[in-house]
Amino acid sequence: MIKARGLTKHYGDKVALDDVSFDIAPGRVTGFLGPNGAGKSTSMRLMVGLDRPTAGEVTIAGRPFSQHRAPLAVAGVLLDAKGVHPGRTARSHLRALAATHGISNRRVDQVLGLTGLTPVANRRIGGFSLGMGQRLGIAAALLGDPQVLILDEPVNGLDPDGVLWVRNLVRSQAAEGKTVLLSSHLMSEMAQTADHIIVLGRGRLIADAPVSELLGAGGAQVRVTTPEASRLVHLLRTTRPGQPGDTELTIEVETGGTLLVRGAEARQIGRLCAHEGIELHQLTSVTSSLEDAYLALTRDELEYQTAEPAAA
Repeated sequence: MIKARGLTKHYGDKVALDDVSFDIAPGRVTGFLGPNGAGKSTSMRLMVGLDRPTAGEVTIAGRPFSQHRAPLAVAGVLLDAKGVHPGRTARSHLRALAATHGISNRRVDQVLGLTGLTPVANRRIGGFSLGMGQRLGIAAALLGDPQVLILDEPVNGLDPDGVLWVRNLVRSQAAEGKTVLLSSHLMSEMAQTADHIIVLGRGRLIADAPVSELLGAGGAQVRVTTPEASRLVHLLRTTRPGQPGDTELTIEVETGGTLLVRGAEARQIGRLCAHEGIELHQLTSVTSSLEDAYLALTRDELEYQTAEPAAA
């Protein structure tokens, strides 16, 4: 379990984190999201004692990470895969880490095999590709068989097989009851991997919810295509097929004959069209993506806003 309470961090006049509190529970993969400058990296550095909070605290397994006598057995961390000596081999790098905790060479060989690095175990790290470096960083994180995994952009530089491997790895770790925190900018991958999402924006907590709740936050959405779009819009607004208490009914015209309706279900719209004799060419329930939900949450939290391109 990772617990943050009132976590605040100032760098001079800049507020990197502003009174942030959350729990990262065992047995699930928690995705850590936010625009650049949101405070994700600062939060993870505070978690593992690489920086001190201005106020508040964050604990791992009940105490600050620096107070654990065998930290590699408590939390495995990947924050910077490039933070290794380029002249060492993968095996010597892991053996040096293992020696600090009395971890056997057999365990080193196990994590080399688990991460697919056995064939290059005696190659110098300076010659590794980005993806190989990521695998080595994950191997180091797994070395102490920790109860907590904190991985910052672990799929960066990996090929599709590597991305799938990371997905299966973190989900299997969570299934064993471990606490897994995963940061990534790949929304499609996060949607397939995470069970729960924490979103930061400008140093503040703006979402802390299961993925299913974030995807359903916008209510039902239905795409309808009909040559009688204007008539259907009028009927939807006057009959309001959604039940009392449902999400407010909104209608967006995507094209001349296609509508995106929020706040009513496909079966309700279909029943209305059948009753009124409206010809339908398409009637499809639309599921919001995690990317849609994320962009809606962070639209006003971007550190760097881009302007729309000028018309030619």
